[in-house]
Amino acid sequence: MGITSNTLNEDEYYHSSIMGRRSYYSDGLHLALVHNRFTSQKNRTIDEYRLYLNLFAYQFIVAIETDCKELSRIDDADAFYPQIEALSAHVESLFKRFRRSEPEDPKRQSYFENADNYLSWFGEQQLLKLLAYAPRSSEYAAVTEKLLLLCRNENKYRQERSYNSSNTLQDPNRIANKMLLLRRLIQRGVVLKEELKTLGTGLKKFSTGLATALVMIVVSSLILKAQGVFSGLTIALILTLAVIYGFREIFKDDVRNAMWRYLQRGRPRWSRLLRDTTSGAVIAKQQVWLEFMRSQDIPKGVARALKRRHRENNVETEVLHYGLNTKVASQQFLSGYSTIQEQVNFSLAPFARYLERGKAKIYKEQDGKVSNDSVERRYQINLILLVQDDKQAPQYMRYKITLNRSSIVDITEAELPDELTS
Repeated sequence: MGITSNTLNEDEYYHSSIMGRRSYYSDGLHLALVHNRFTSQKNRTIDEYRLYLNLFAYQFIVAIETDCKELSRIDDADAFYPQIEALSAHVESLFKRFRRSEPEDPKRQSYFENADNYLSWFGEQQLLKLLAYAPRSSEYAAVTEKLLLLCRNENKYRQERSYNSSNTLQDPNRIANKMLLLRRLIQRGVVLKEELKTLGTGLKKFSTGLATALVMIVVSSLILKAQGVFSGLTIALILTLAVIYGFREIFKDDVRNAMWRYLQRGRPRWSRLLRDTTSGAVIAKQQVWLEFMRSQDIPKGVARALKRRHRENNVETEVLHYGLNTKVASQQFLSGYSTIQEQVNFSLAPFARYLERGKAKIYKEQDGKVSNDSVERRYQINLILLVQDDKQAPQYMRYKITLNRSSIVDITEAELPDELTS
């Protein structure tokens, strides 16, 4: 693909194409506890009420997203419609429970209305999206009508509460952006605040100074030798000194970069503090790696996973390593939560500029007639995930990402060696 440390700058890629979000997380076991704490906040401070309101709403959003993603993968109508019917019943039940906790205090009312407005709209959007791509079947027309009725009721509910103006409702862009803002407000107190610090600043200054010193030793030696060859200040001496200083400028940056890469290899690039946005307490400390890795530095488990590639794919490759080490201070967690959810989004757009479009035609003969099919050049990225929780055994997953110059074509899970799955 032509992507190496010489063509892709790791620092620029990290800051422009890697986006992450860290938040409190529960697998659902504590959802009832969060809801109970939320409903009991009426007699407490407004900040506490807002915090537990946001926690409940955020858990609600994550649960709907997760269930809808699982349902969207089902192509069989007999399996899809009973599950979406159960999901809609659960969503409707949670709406009723949530709205029974509506506060009477006007100061708390605005926070409740923002969350209620977004949850109603988001739940409706998720159900409509599932129906839009649902497998077609006339046998489940009653289920479809039941889901549409729930969506109509939620739309009517928001209109009766005057949550959104008529101008906002008529413009898809305005309603979408308003809901994005409400979601950001809900994330307050749940999504952790990040403080990023670049590591190795002192080491980089040291490598720059050392490289300059080494180059100057060589340059000074050449100057002394030139002065010994030429007697007095002559044109030949001046030209020789000019050539020496020219080579110094050429090789100084190369020596500095080579030395910096050697000293930086295997070290974390950044450190990150994760703070609770409400209390300001430090919840976790992270170290982040991003570097092109040499083949001899690849962990043994990852190397074994890469060996499962087909023989025609076992060619020389570049390995880009993104690593994250998190140390969590669990005593600072909110009650009912003991886990941080790490969401990382990688953009492959910077890779696309190095790919060739490469459209061509494949010819075939059938019944004496020659026809052709248009084909495009495609590339494949092997993604190896390695997760290790404390001293537990590491877990591996491998995916194959197929892409062309304009988009990601396919993502499939690939097999792992038996010793990595046991």
